[in-house]
Amino acid sequence: MFDAAVLGVDPGRALIRALETTPTPAQVRVFATGKAALAMAAAAVRHLDRLAVPLAGGLVVTPDEGLPPDPRLRRIAGDHPLPALRSAAAAAAVTAEIGRVEPRDEVWVLLSGGTTSLIGAPVAGISAAEYQVLVNALGHAGLPIGELNRVRKRFSQWGAGRLGQALQGTPVRVFALSDVPGDDPADIGSGPAAPDSSTAEEIRRLLTSVSGAVAIPPSVFRLLDRVDRGEVAETPKPNDPLFAGVVTRVIGSNAVARSHAAERARALGYVAVESDRLLTGEAADVGRAFGRLVAEATAGPRAWIWGGETTVALGVHPGLGGRCQELALAAAEVLAAAPETRRIAFLAAGTDGRDGPTDAAGAVVDRHSWAAIAGQGIDPAQALVHHDAHSALTAIGALLRPGLTGTNVMDLVIAVTAGADRSESETPLREPIVGP
Repeated sequence: MFDAAVLGVDPGRALIRALETTPTPAQVRVFATGKAALAMAAAAVRHLDRLAVPLAGGLVVTPDEGLPPDPRLRRIAGDHPLPALRSAAAAAAVTAEIGRVEPRDEVWVLLSGGTTSLIGAPVAGISAAEYQVLVNALGHAGLPIGELNRVRKRFSQWGAGRLGQALQGTPVRVFALSDVPGDDPADIGSGPAAPDSSTAEEIRRLLTSVSGAVAIPPSVFRLLDRVDRGEVAETPKPNDPLFAGVVTRVIGSNAVARSHAAERARALGYVAVESDRLLTGEAADVGRAFGRLVAEATAGPRAWIWGGETTVALGVHPGLGGRCQELALAAAEVLAAAPETRRIAFLAAGTDGRDGPTDAAGAVVDRHSWAAIAGQGIDPAQALVHHDAHSALTAIGALLRPGLTGTNVMDLVIAVTAGADRSESETPLREPIVGP
């Protein structure tokens, strides 16, 4: 199931489809960054070579090291999920590549999830150490993904439109694979070539709201004060003429993945119950709500499909896991009470193949999983409380480890149900209340 082609979000194919309706440029320079950067850059090269359009050069930033898709491109690895030394080097490589842009170039920015961390470096006035503390604190604060992105990009060297600002005067085309709710280009990869509508005062309010739970470096607030005083420029705004030369196109999203998952389910003989509402909220709450929904629904061969991205407020001294693992473990708690006649398999996983700081994409559980964890001498309830789903799920072999998939369109949650009632009638989707 977690194959980019099966999910309909193969980055290379998606980019080629978009490029087929893109005007032919005179010369192209590529900036590809994110978990799908390698596949997208390779597709761009194939397209340009087929049209005999010169490739002036470019940069490909990926989560891992390796050869570039073409010798005319430079490949460098950044850090993920948290920026560190390699990310700083990648951000510096972006600066260097911008200096190589020629007057004839059209710049193609090939953007996918993971970009924020992979080229993560601070703006002037924030040290590298302070930036790492800030990013780590935001991850523990449990902010909704939209608000987290608004804060994080403000302090990221290439976020909040600053790449577009640096390329002002150069035609820029952004092709983005969305990993955020709403598919807003300002949120994808921290919006390196998109305007930022947030003000310094709004960011201060968000940071203040979480400062009691996590430590925010004082330099962050000092920088916002300098923006208010006019000593430091605000981020580029939607009415800024610099974006007149930027054309952005979203080429893939979670909606596409959900649609293809539903298509695959039908081909396997299931009634697909696909939600068009993106899941949000605290992962454990969502897991319990979805587990309850599926456990109480009319039995039969159904595949329930949700997509989106939850959050986990980690607090202090958390264990190991990720939002999908926590969601699956919470679902297992509810499924444990399902009738013995019910057959339910429940999957929660990131489409990129990595959930949190682990080697797993997520997990697959059923109504036996909760008791099985306890049978291994682990208290699953305490594992949830301490955000230590990874160890609990590892103990029963429930983790899904497909490896990096080369794409990233948020998470999928799929529950497959069967049972004594083999009715093919459609059951209405009674959505649980999740998110704000």
